[in-house]
Amino acid sequence: MPRVKYTSSDIDLMARMMRAEAVGEGQQGMLYVGNVIVNRAKADCLDFRDVRTISQVIYQVQGGNYSFEAVQKGNVFYNRARSVEKKLAKKNLDYWREHPGKYSLWYFNPYAPCPPTWYGQPFAGQYKNHCYYEPAPGTCGSVYVGS
Repeated sequence: MPRVKYTSSDIDLMARMMRAEAVGEGQQGMLYVGNVIVNRAKADCLDFRDVRTISQVIYQVQGGNYSFEAVQKGNVFYNRARSVEKKLAKKNLDYWREHPGKYSLWYFNPYAPCPPTWYGQPFAGQYKNHCYYEPAPGTCGSVYVGS
């Protein structure tokens, strides 16, 4: 049973996002970004109460901007998904989740050491240039379901 419902177009969209956000961090880095995308679709809390599909997660607008920098700026997000990223996206959608992205709902590249919190959310870990953040205890139990 997949972690969230998805279509073939969701696989393509998620693959493009994973590539655009983390291609420089290799397949492992792209999988962690994929964890965050799937976690947001599963999370029924905080800023993610009204996003249930992969498309809603990727095109979500917060504070007047798209949530993901790659959607705002375009870069490689608008290139076709390649087979390697599609396989990674499907892996995330079906079952894959590991630390530091396992329960994370946020990530960013601070171009400096990772801060201990980000918008009040605790640091979960780092992979290469990206810092990952989980929801604060007691704020988002749904992200831990099916772990």
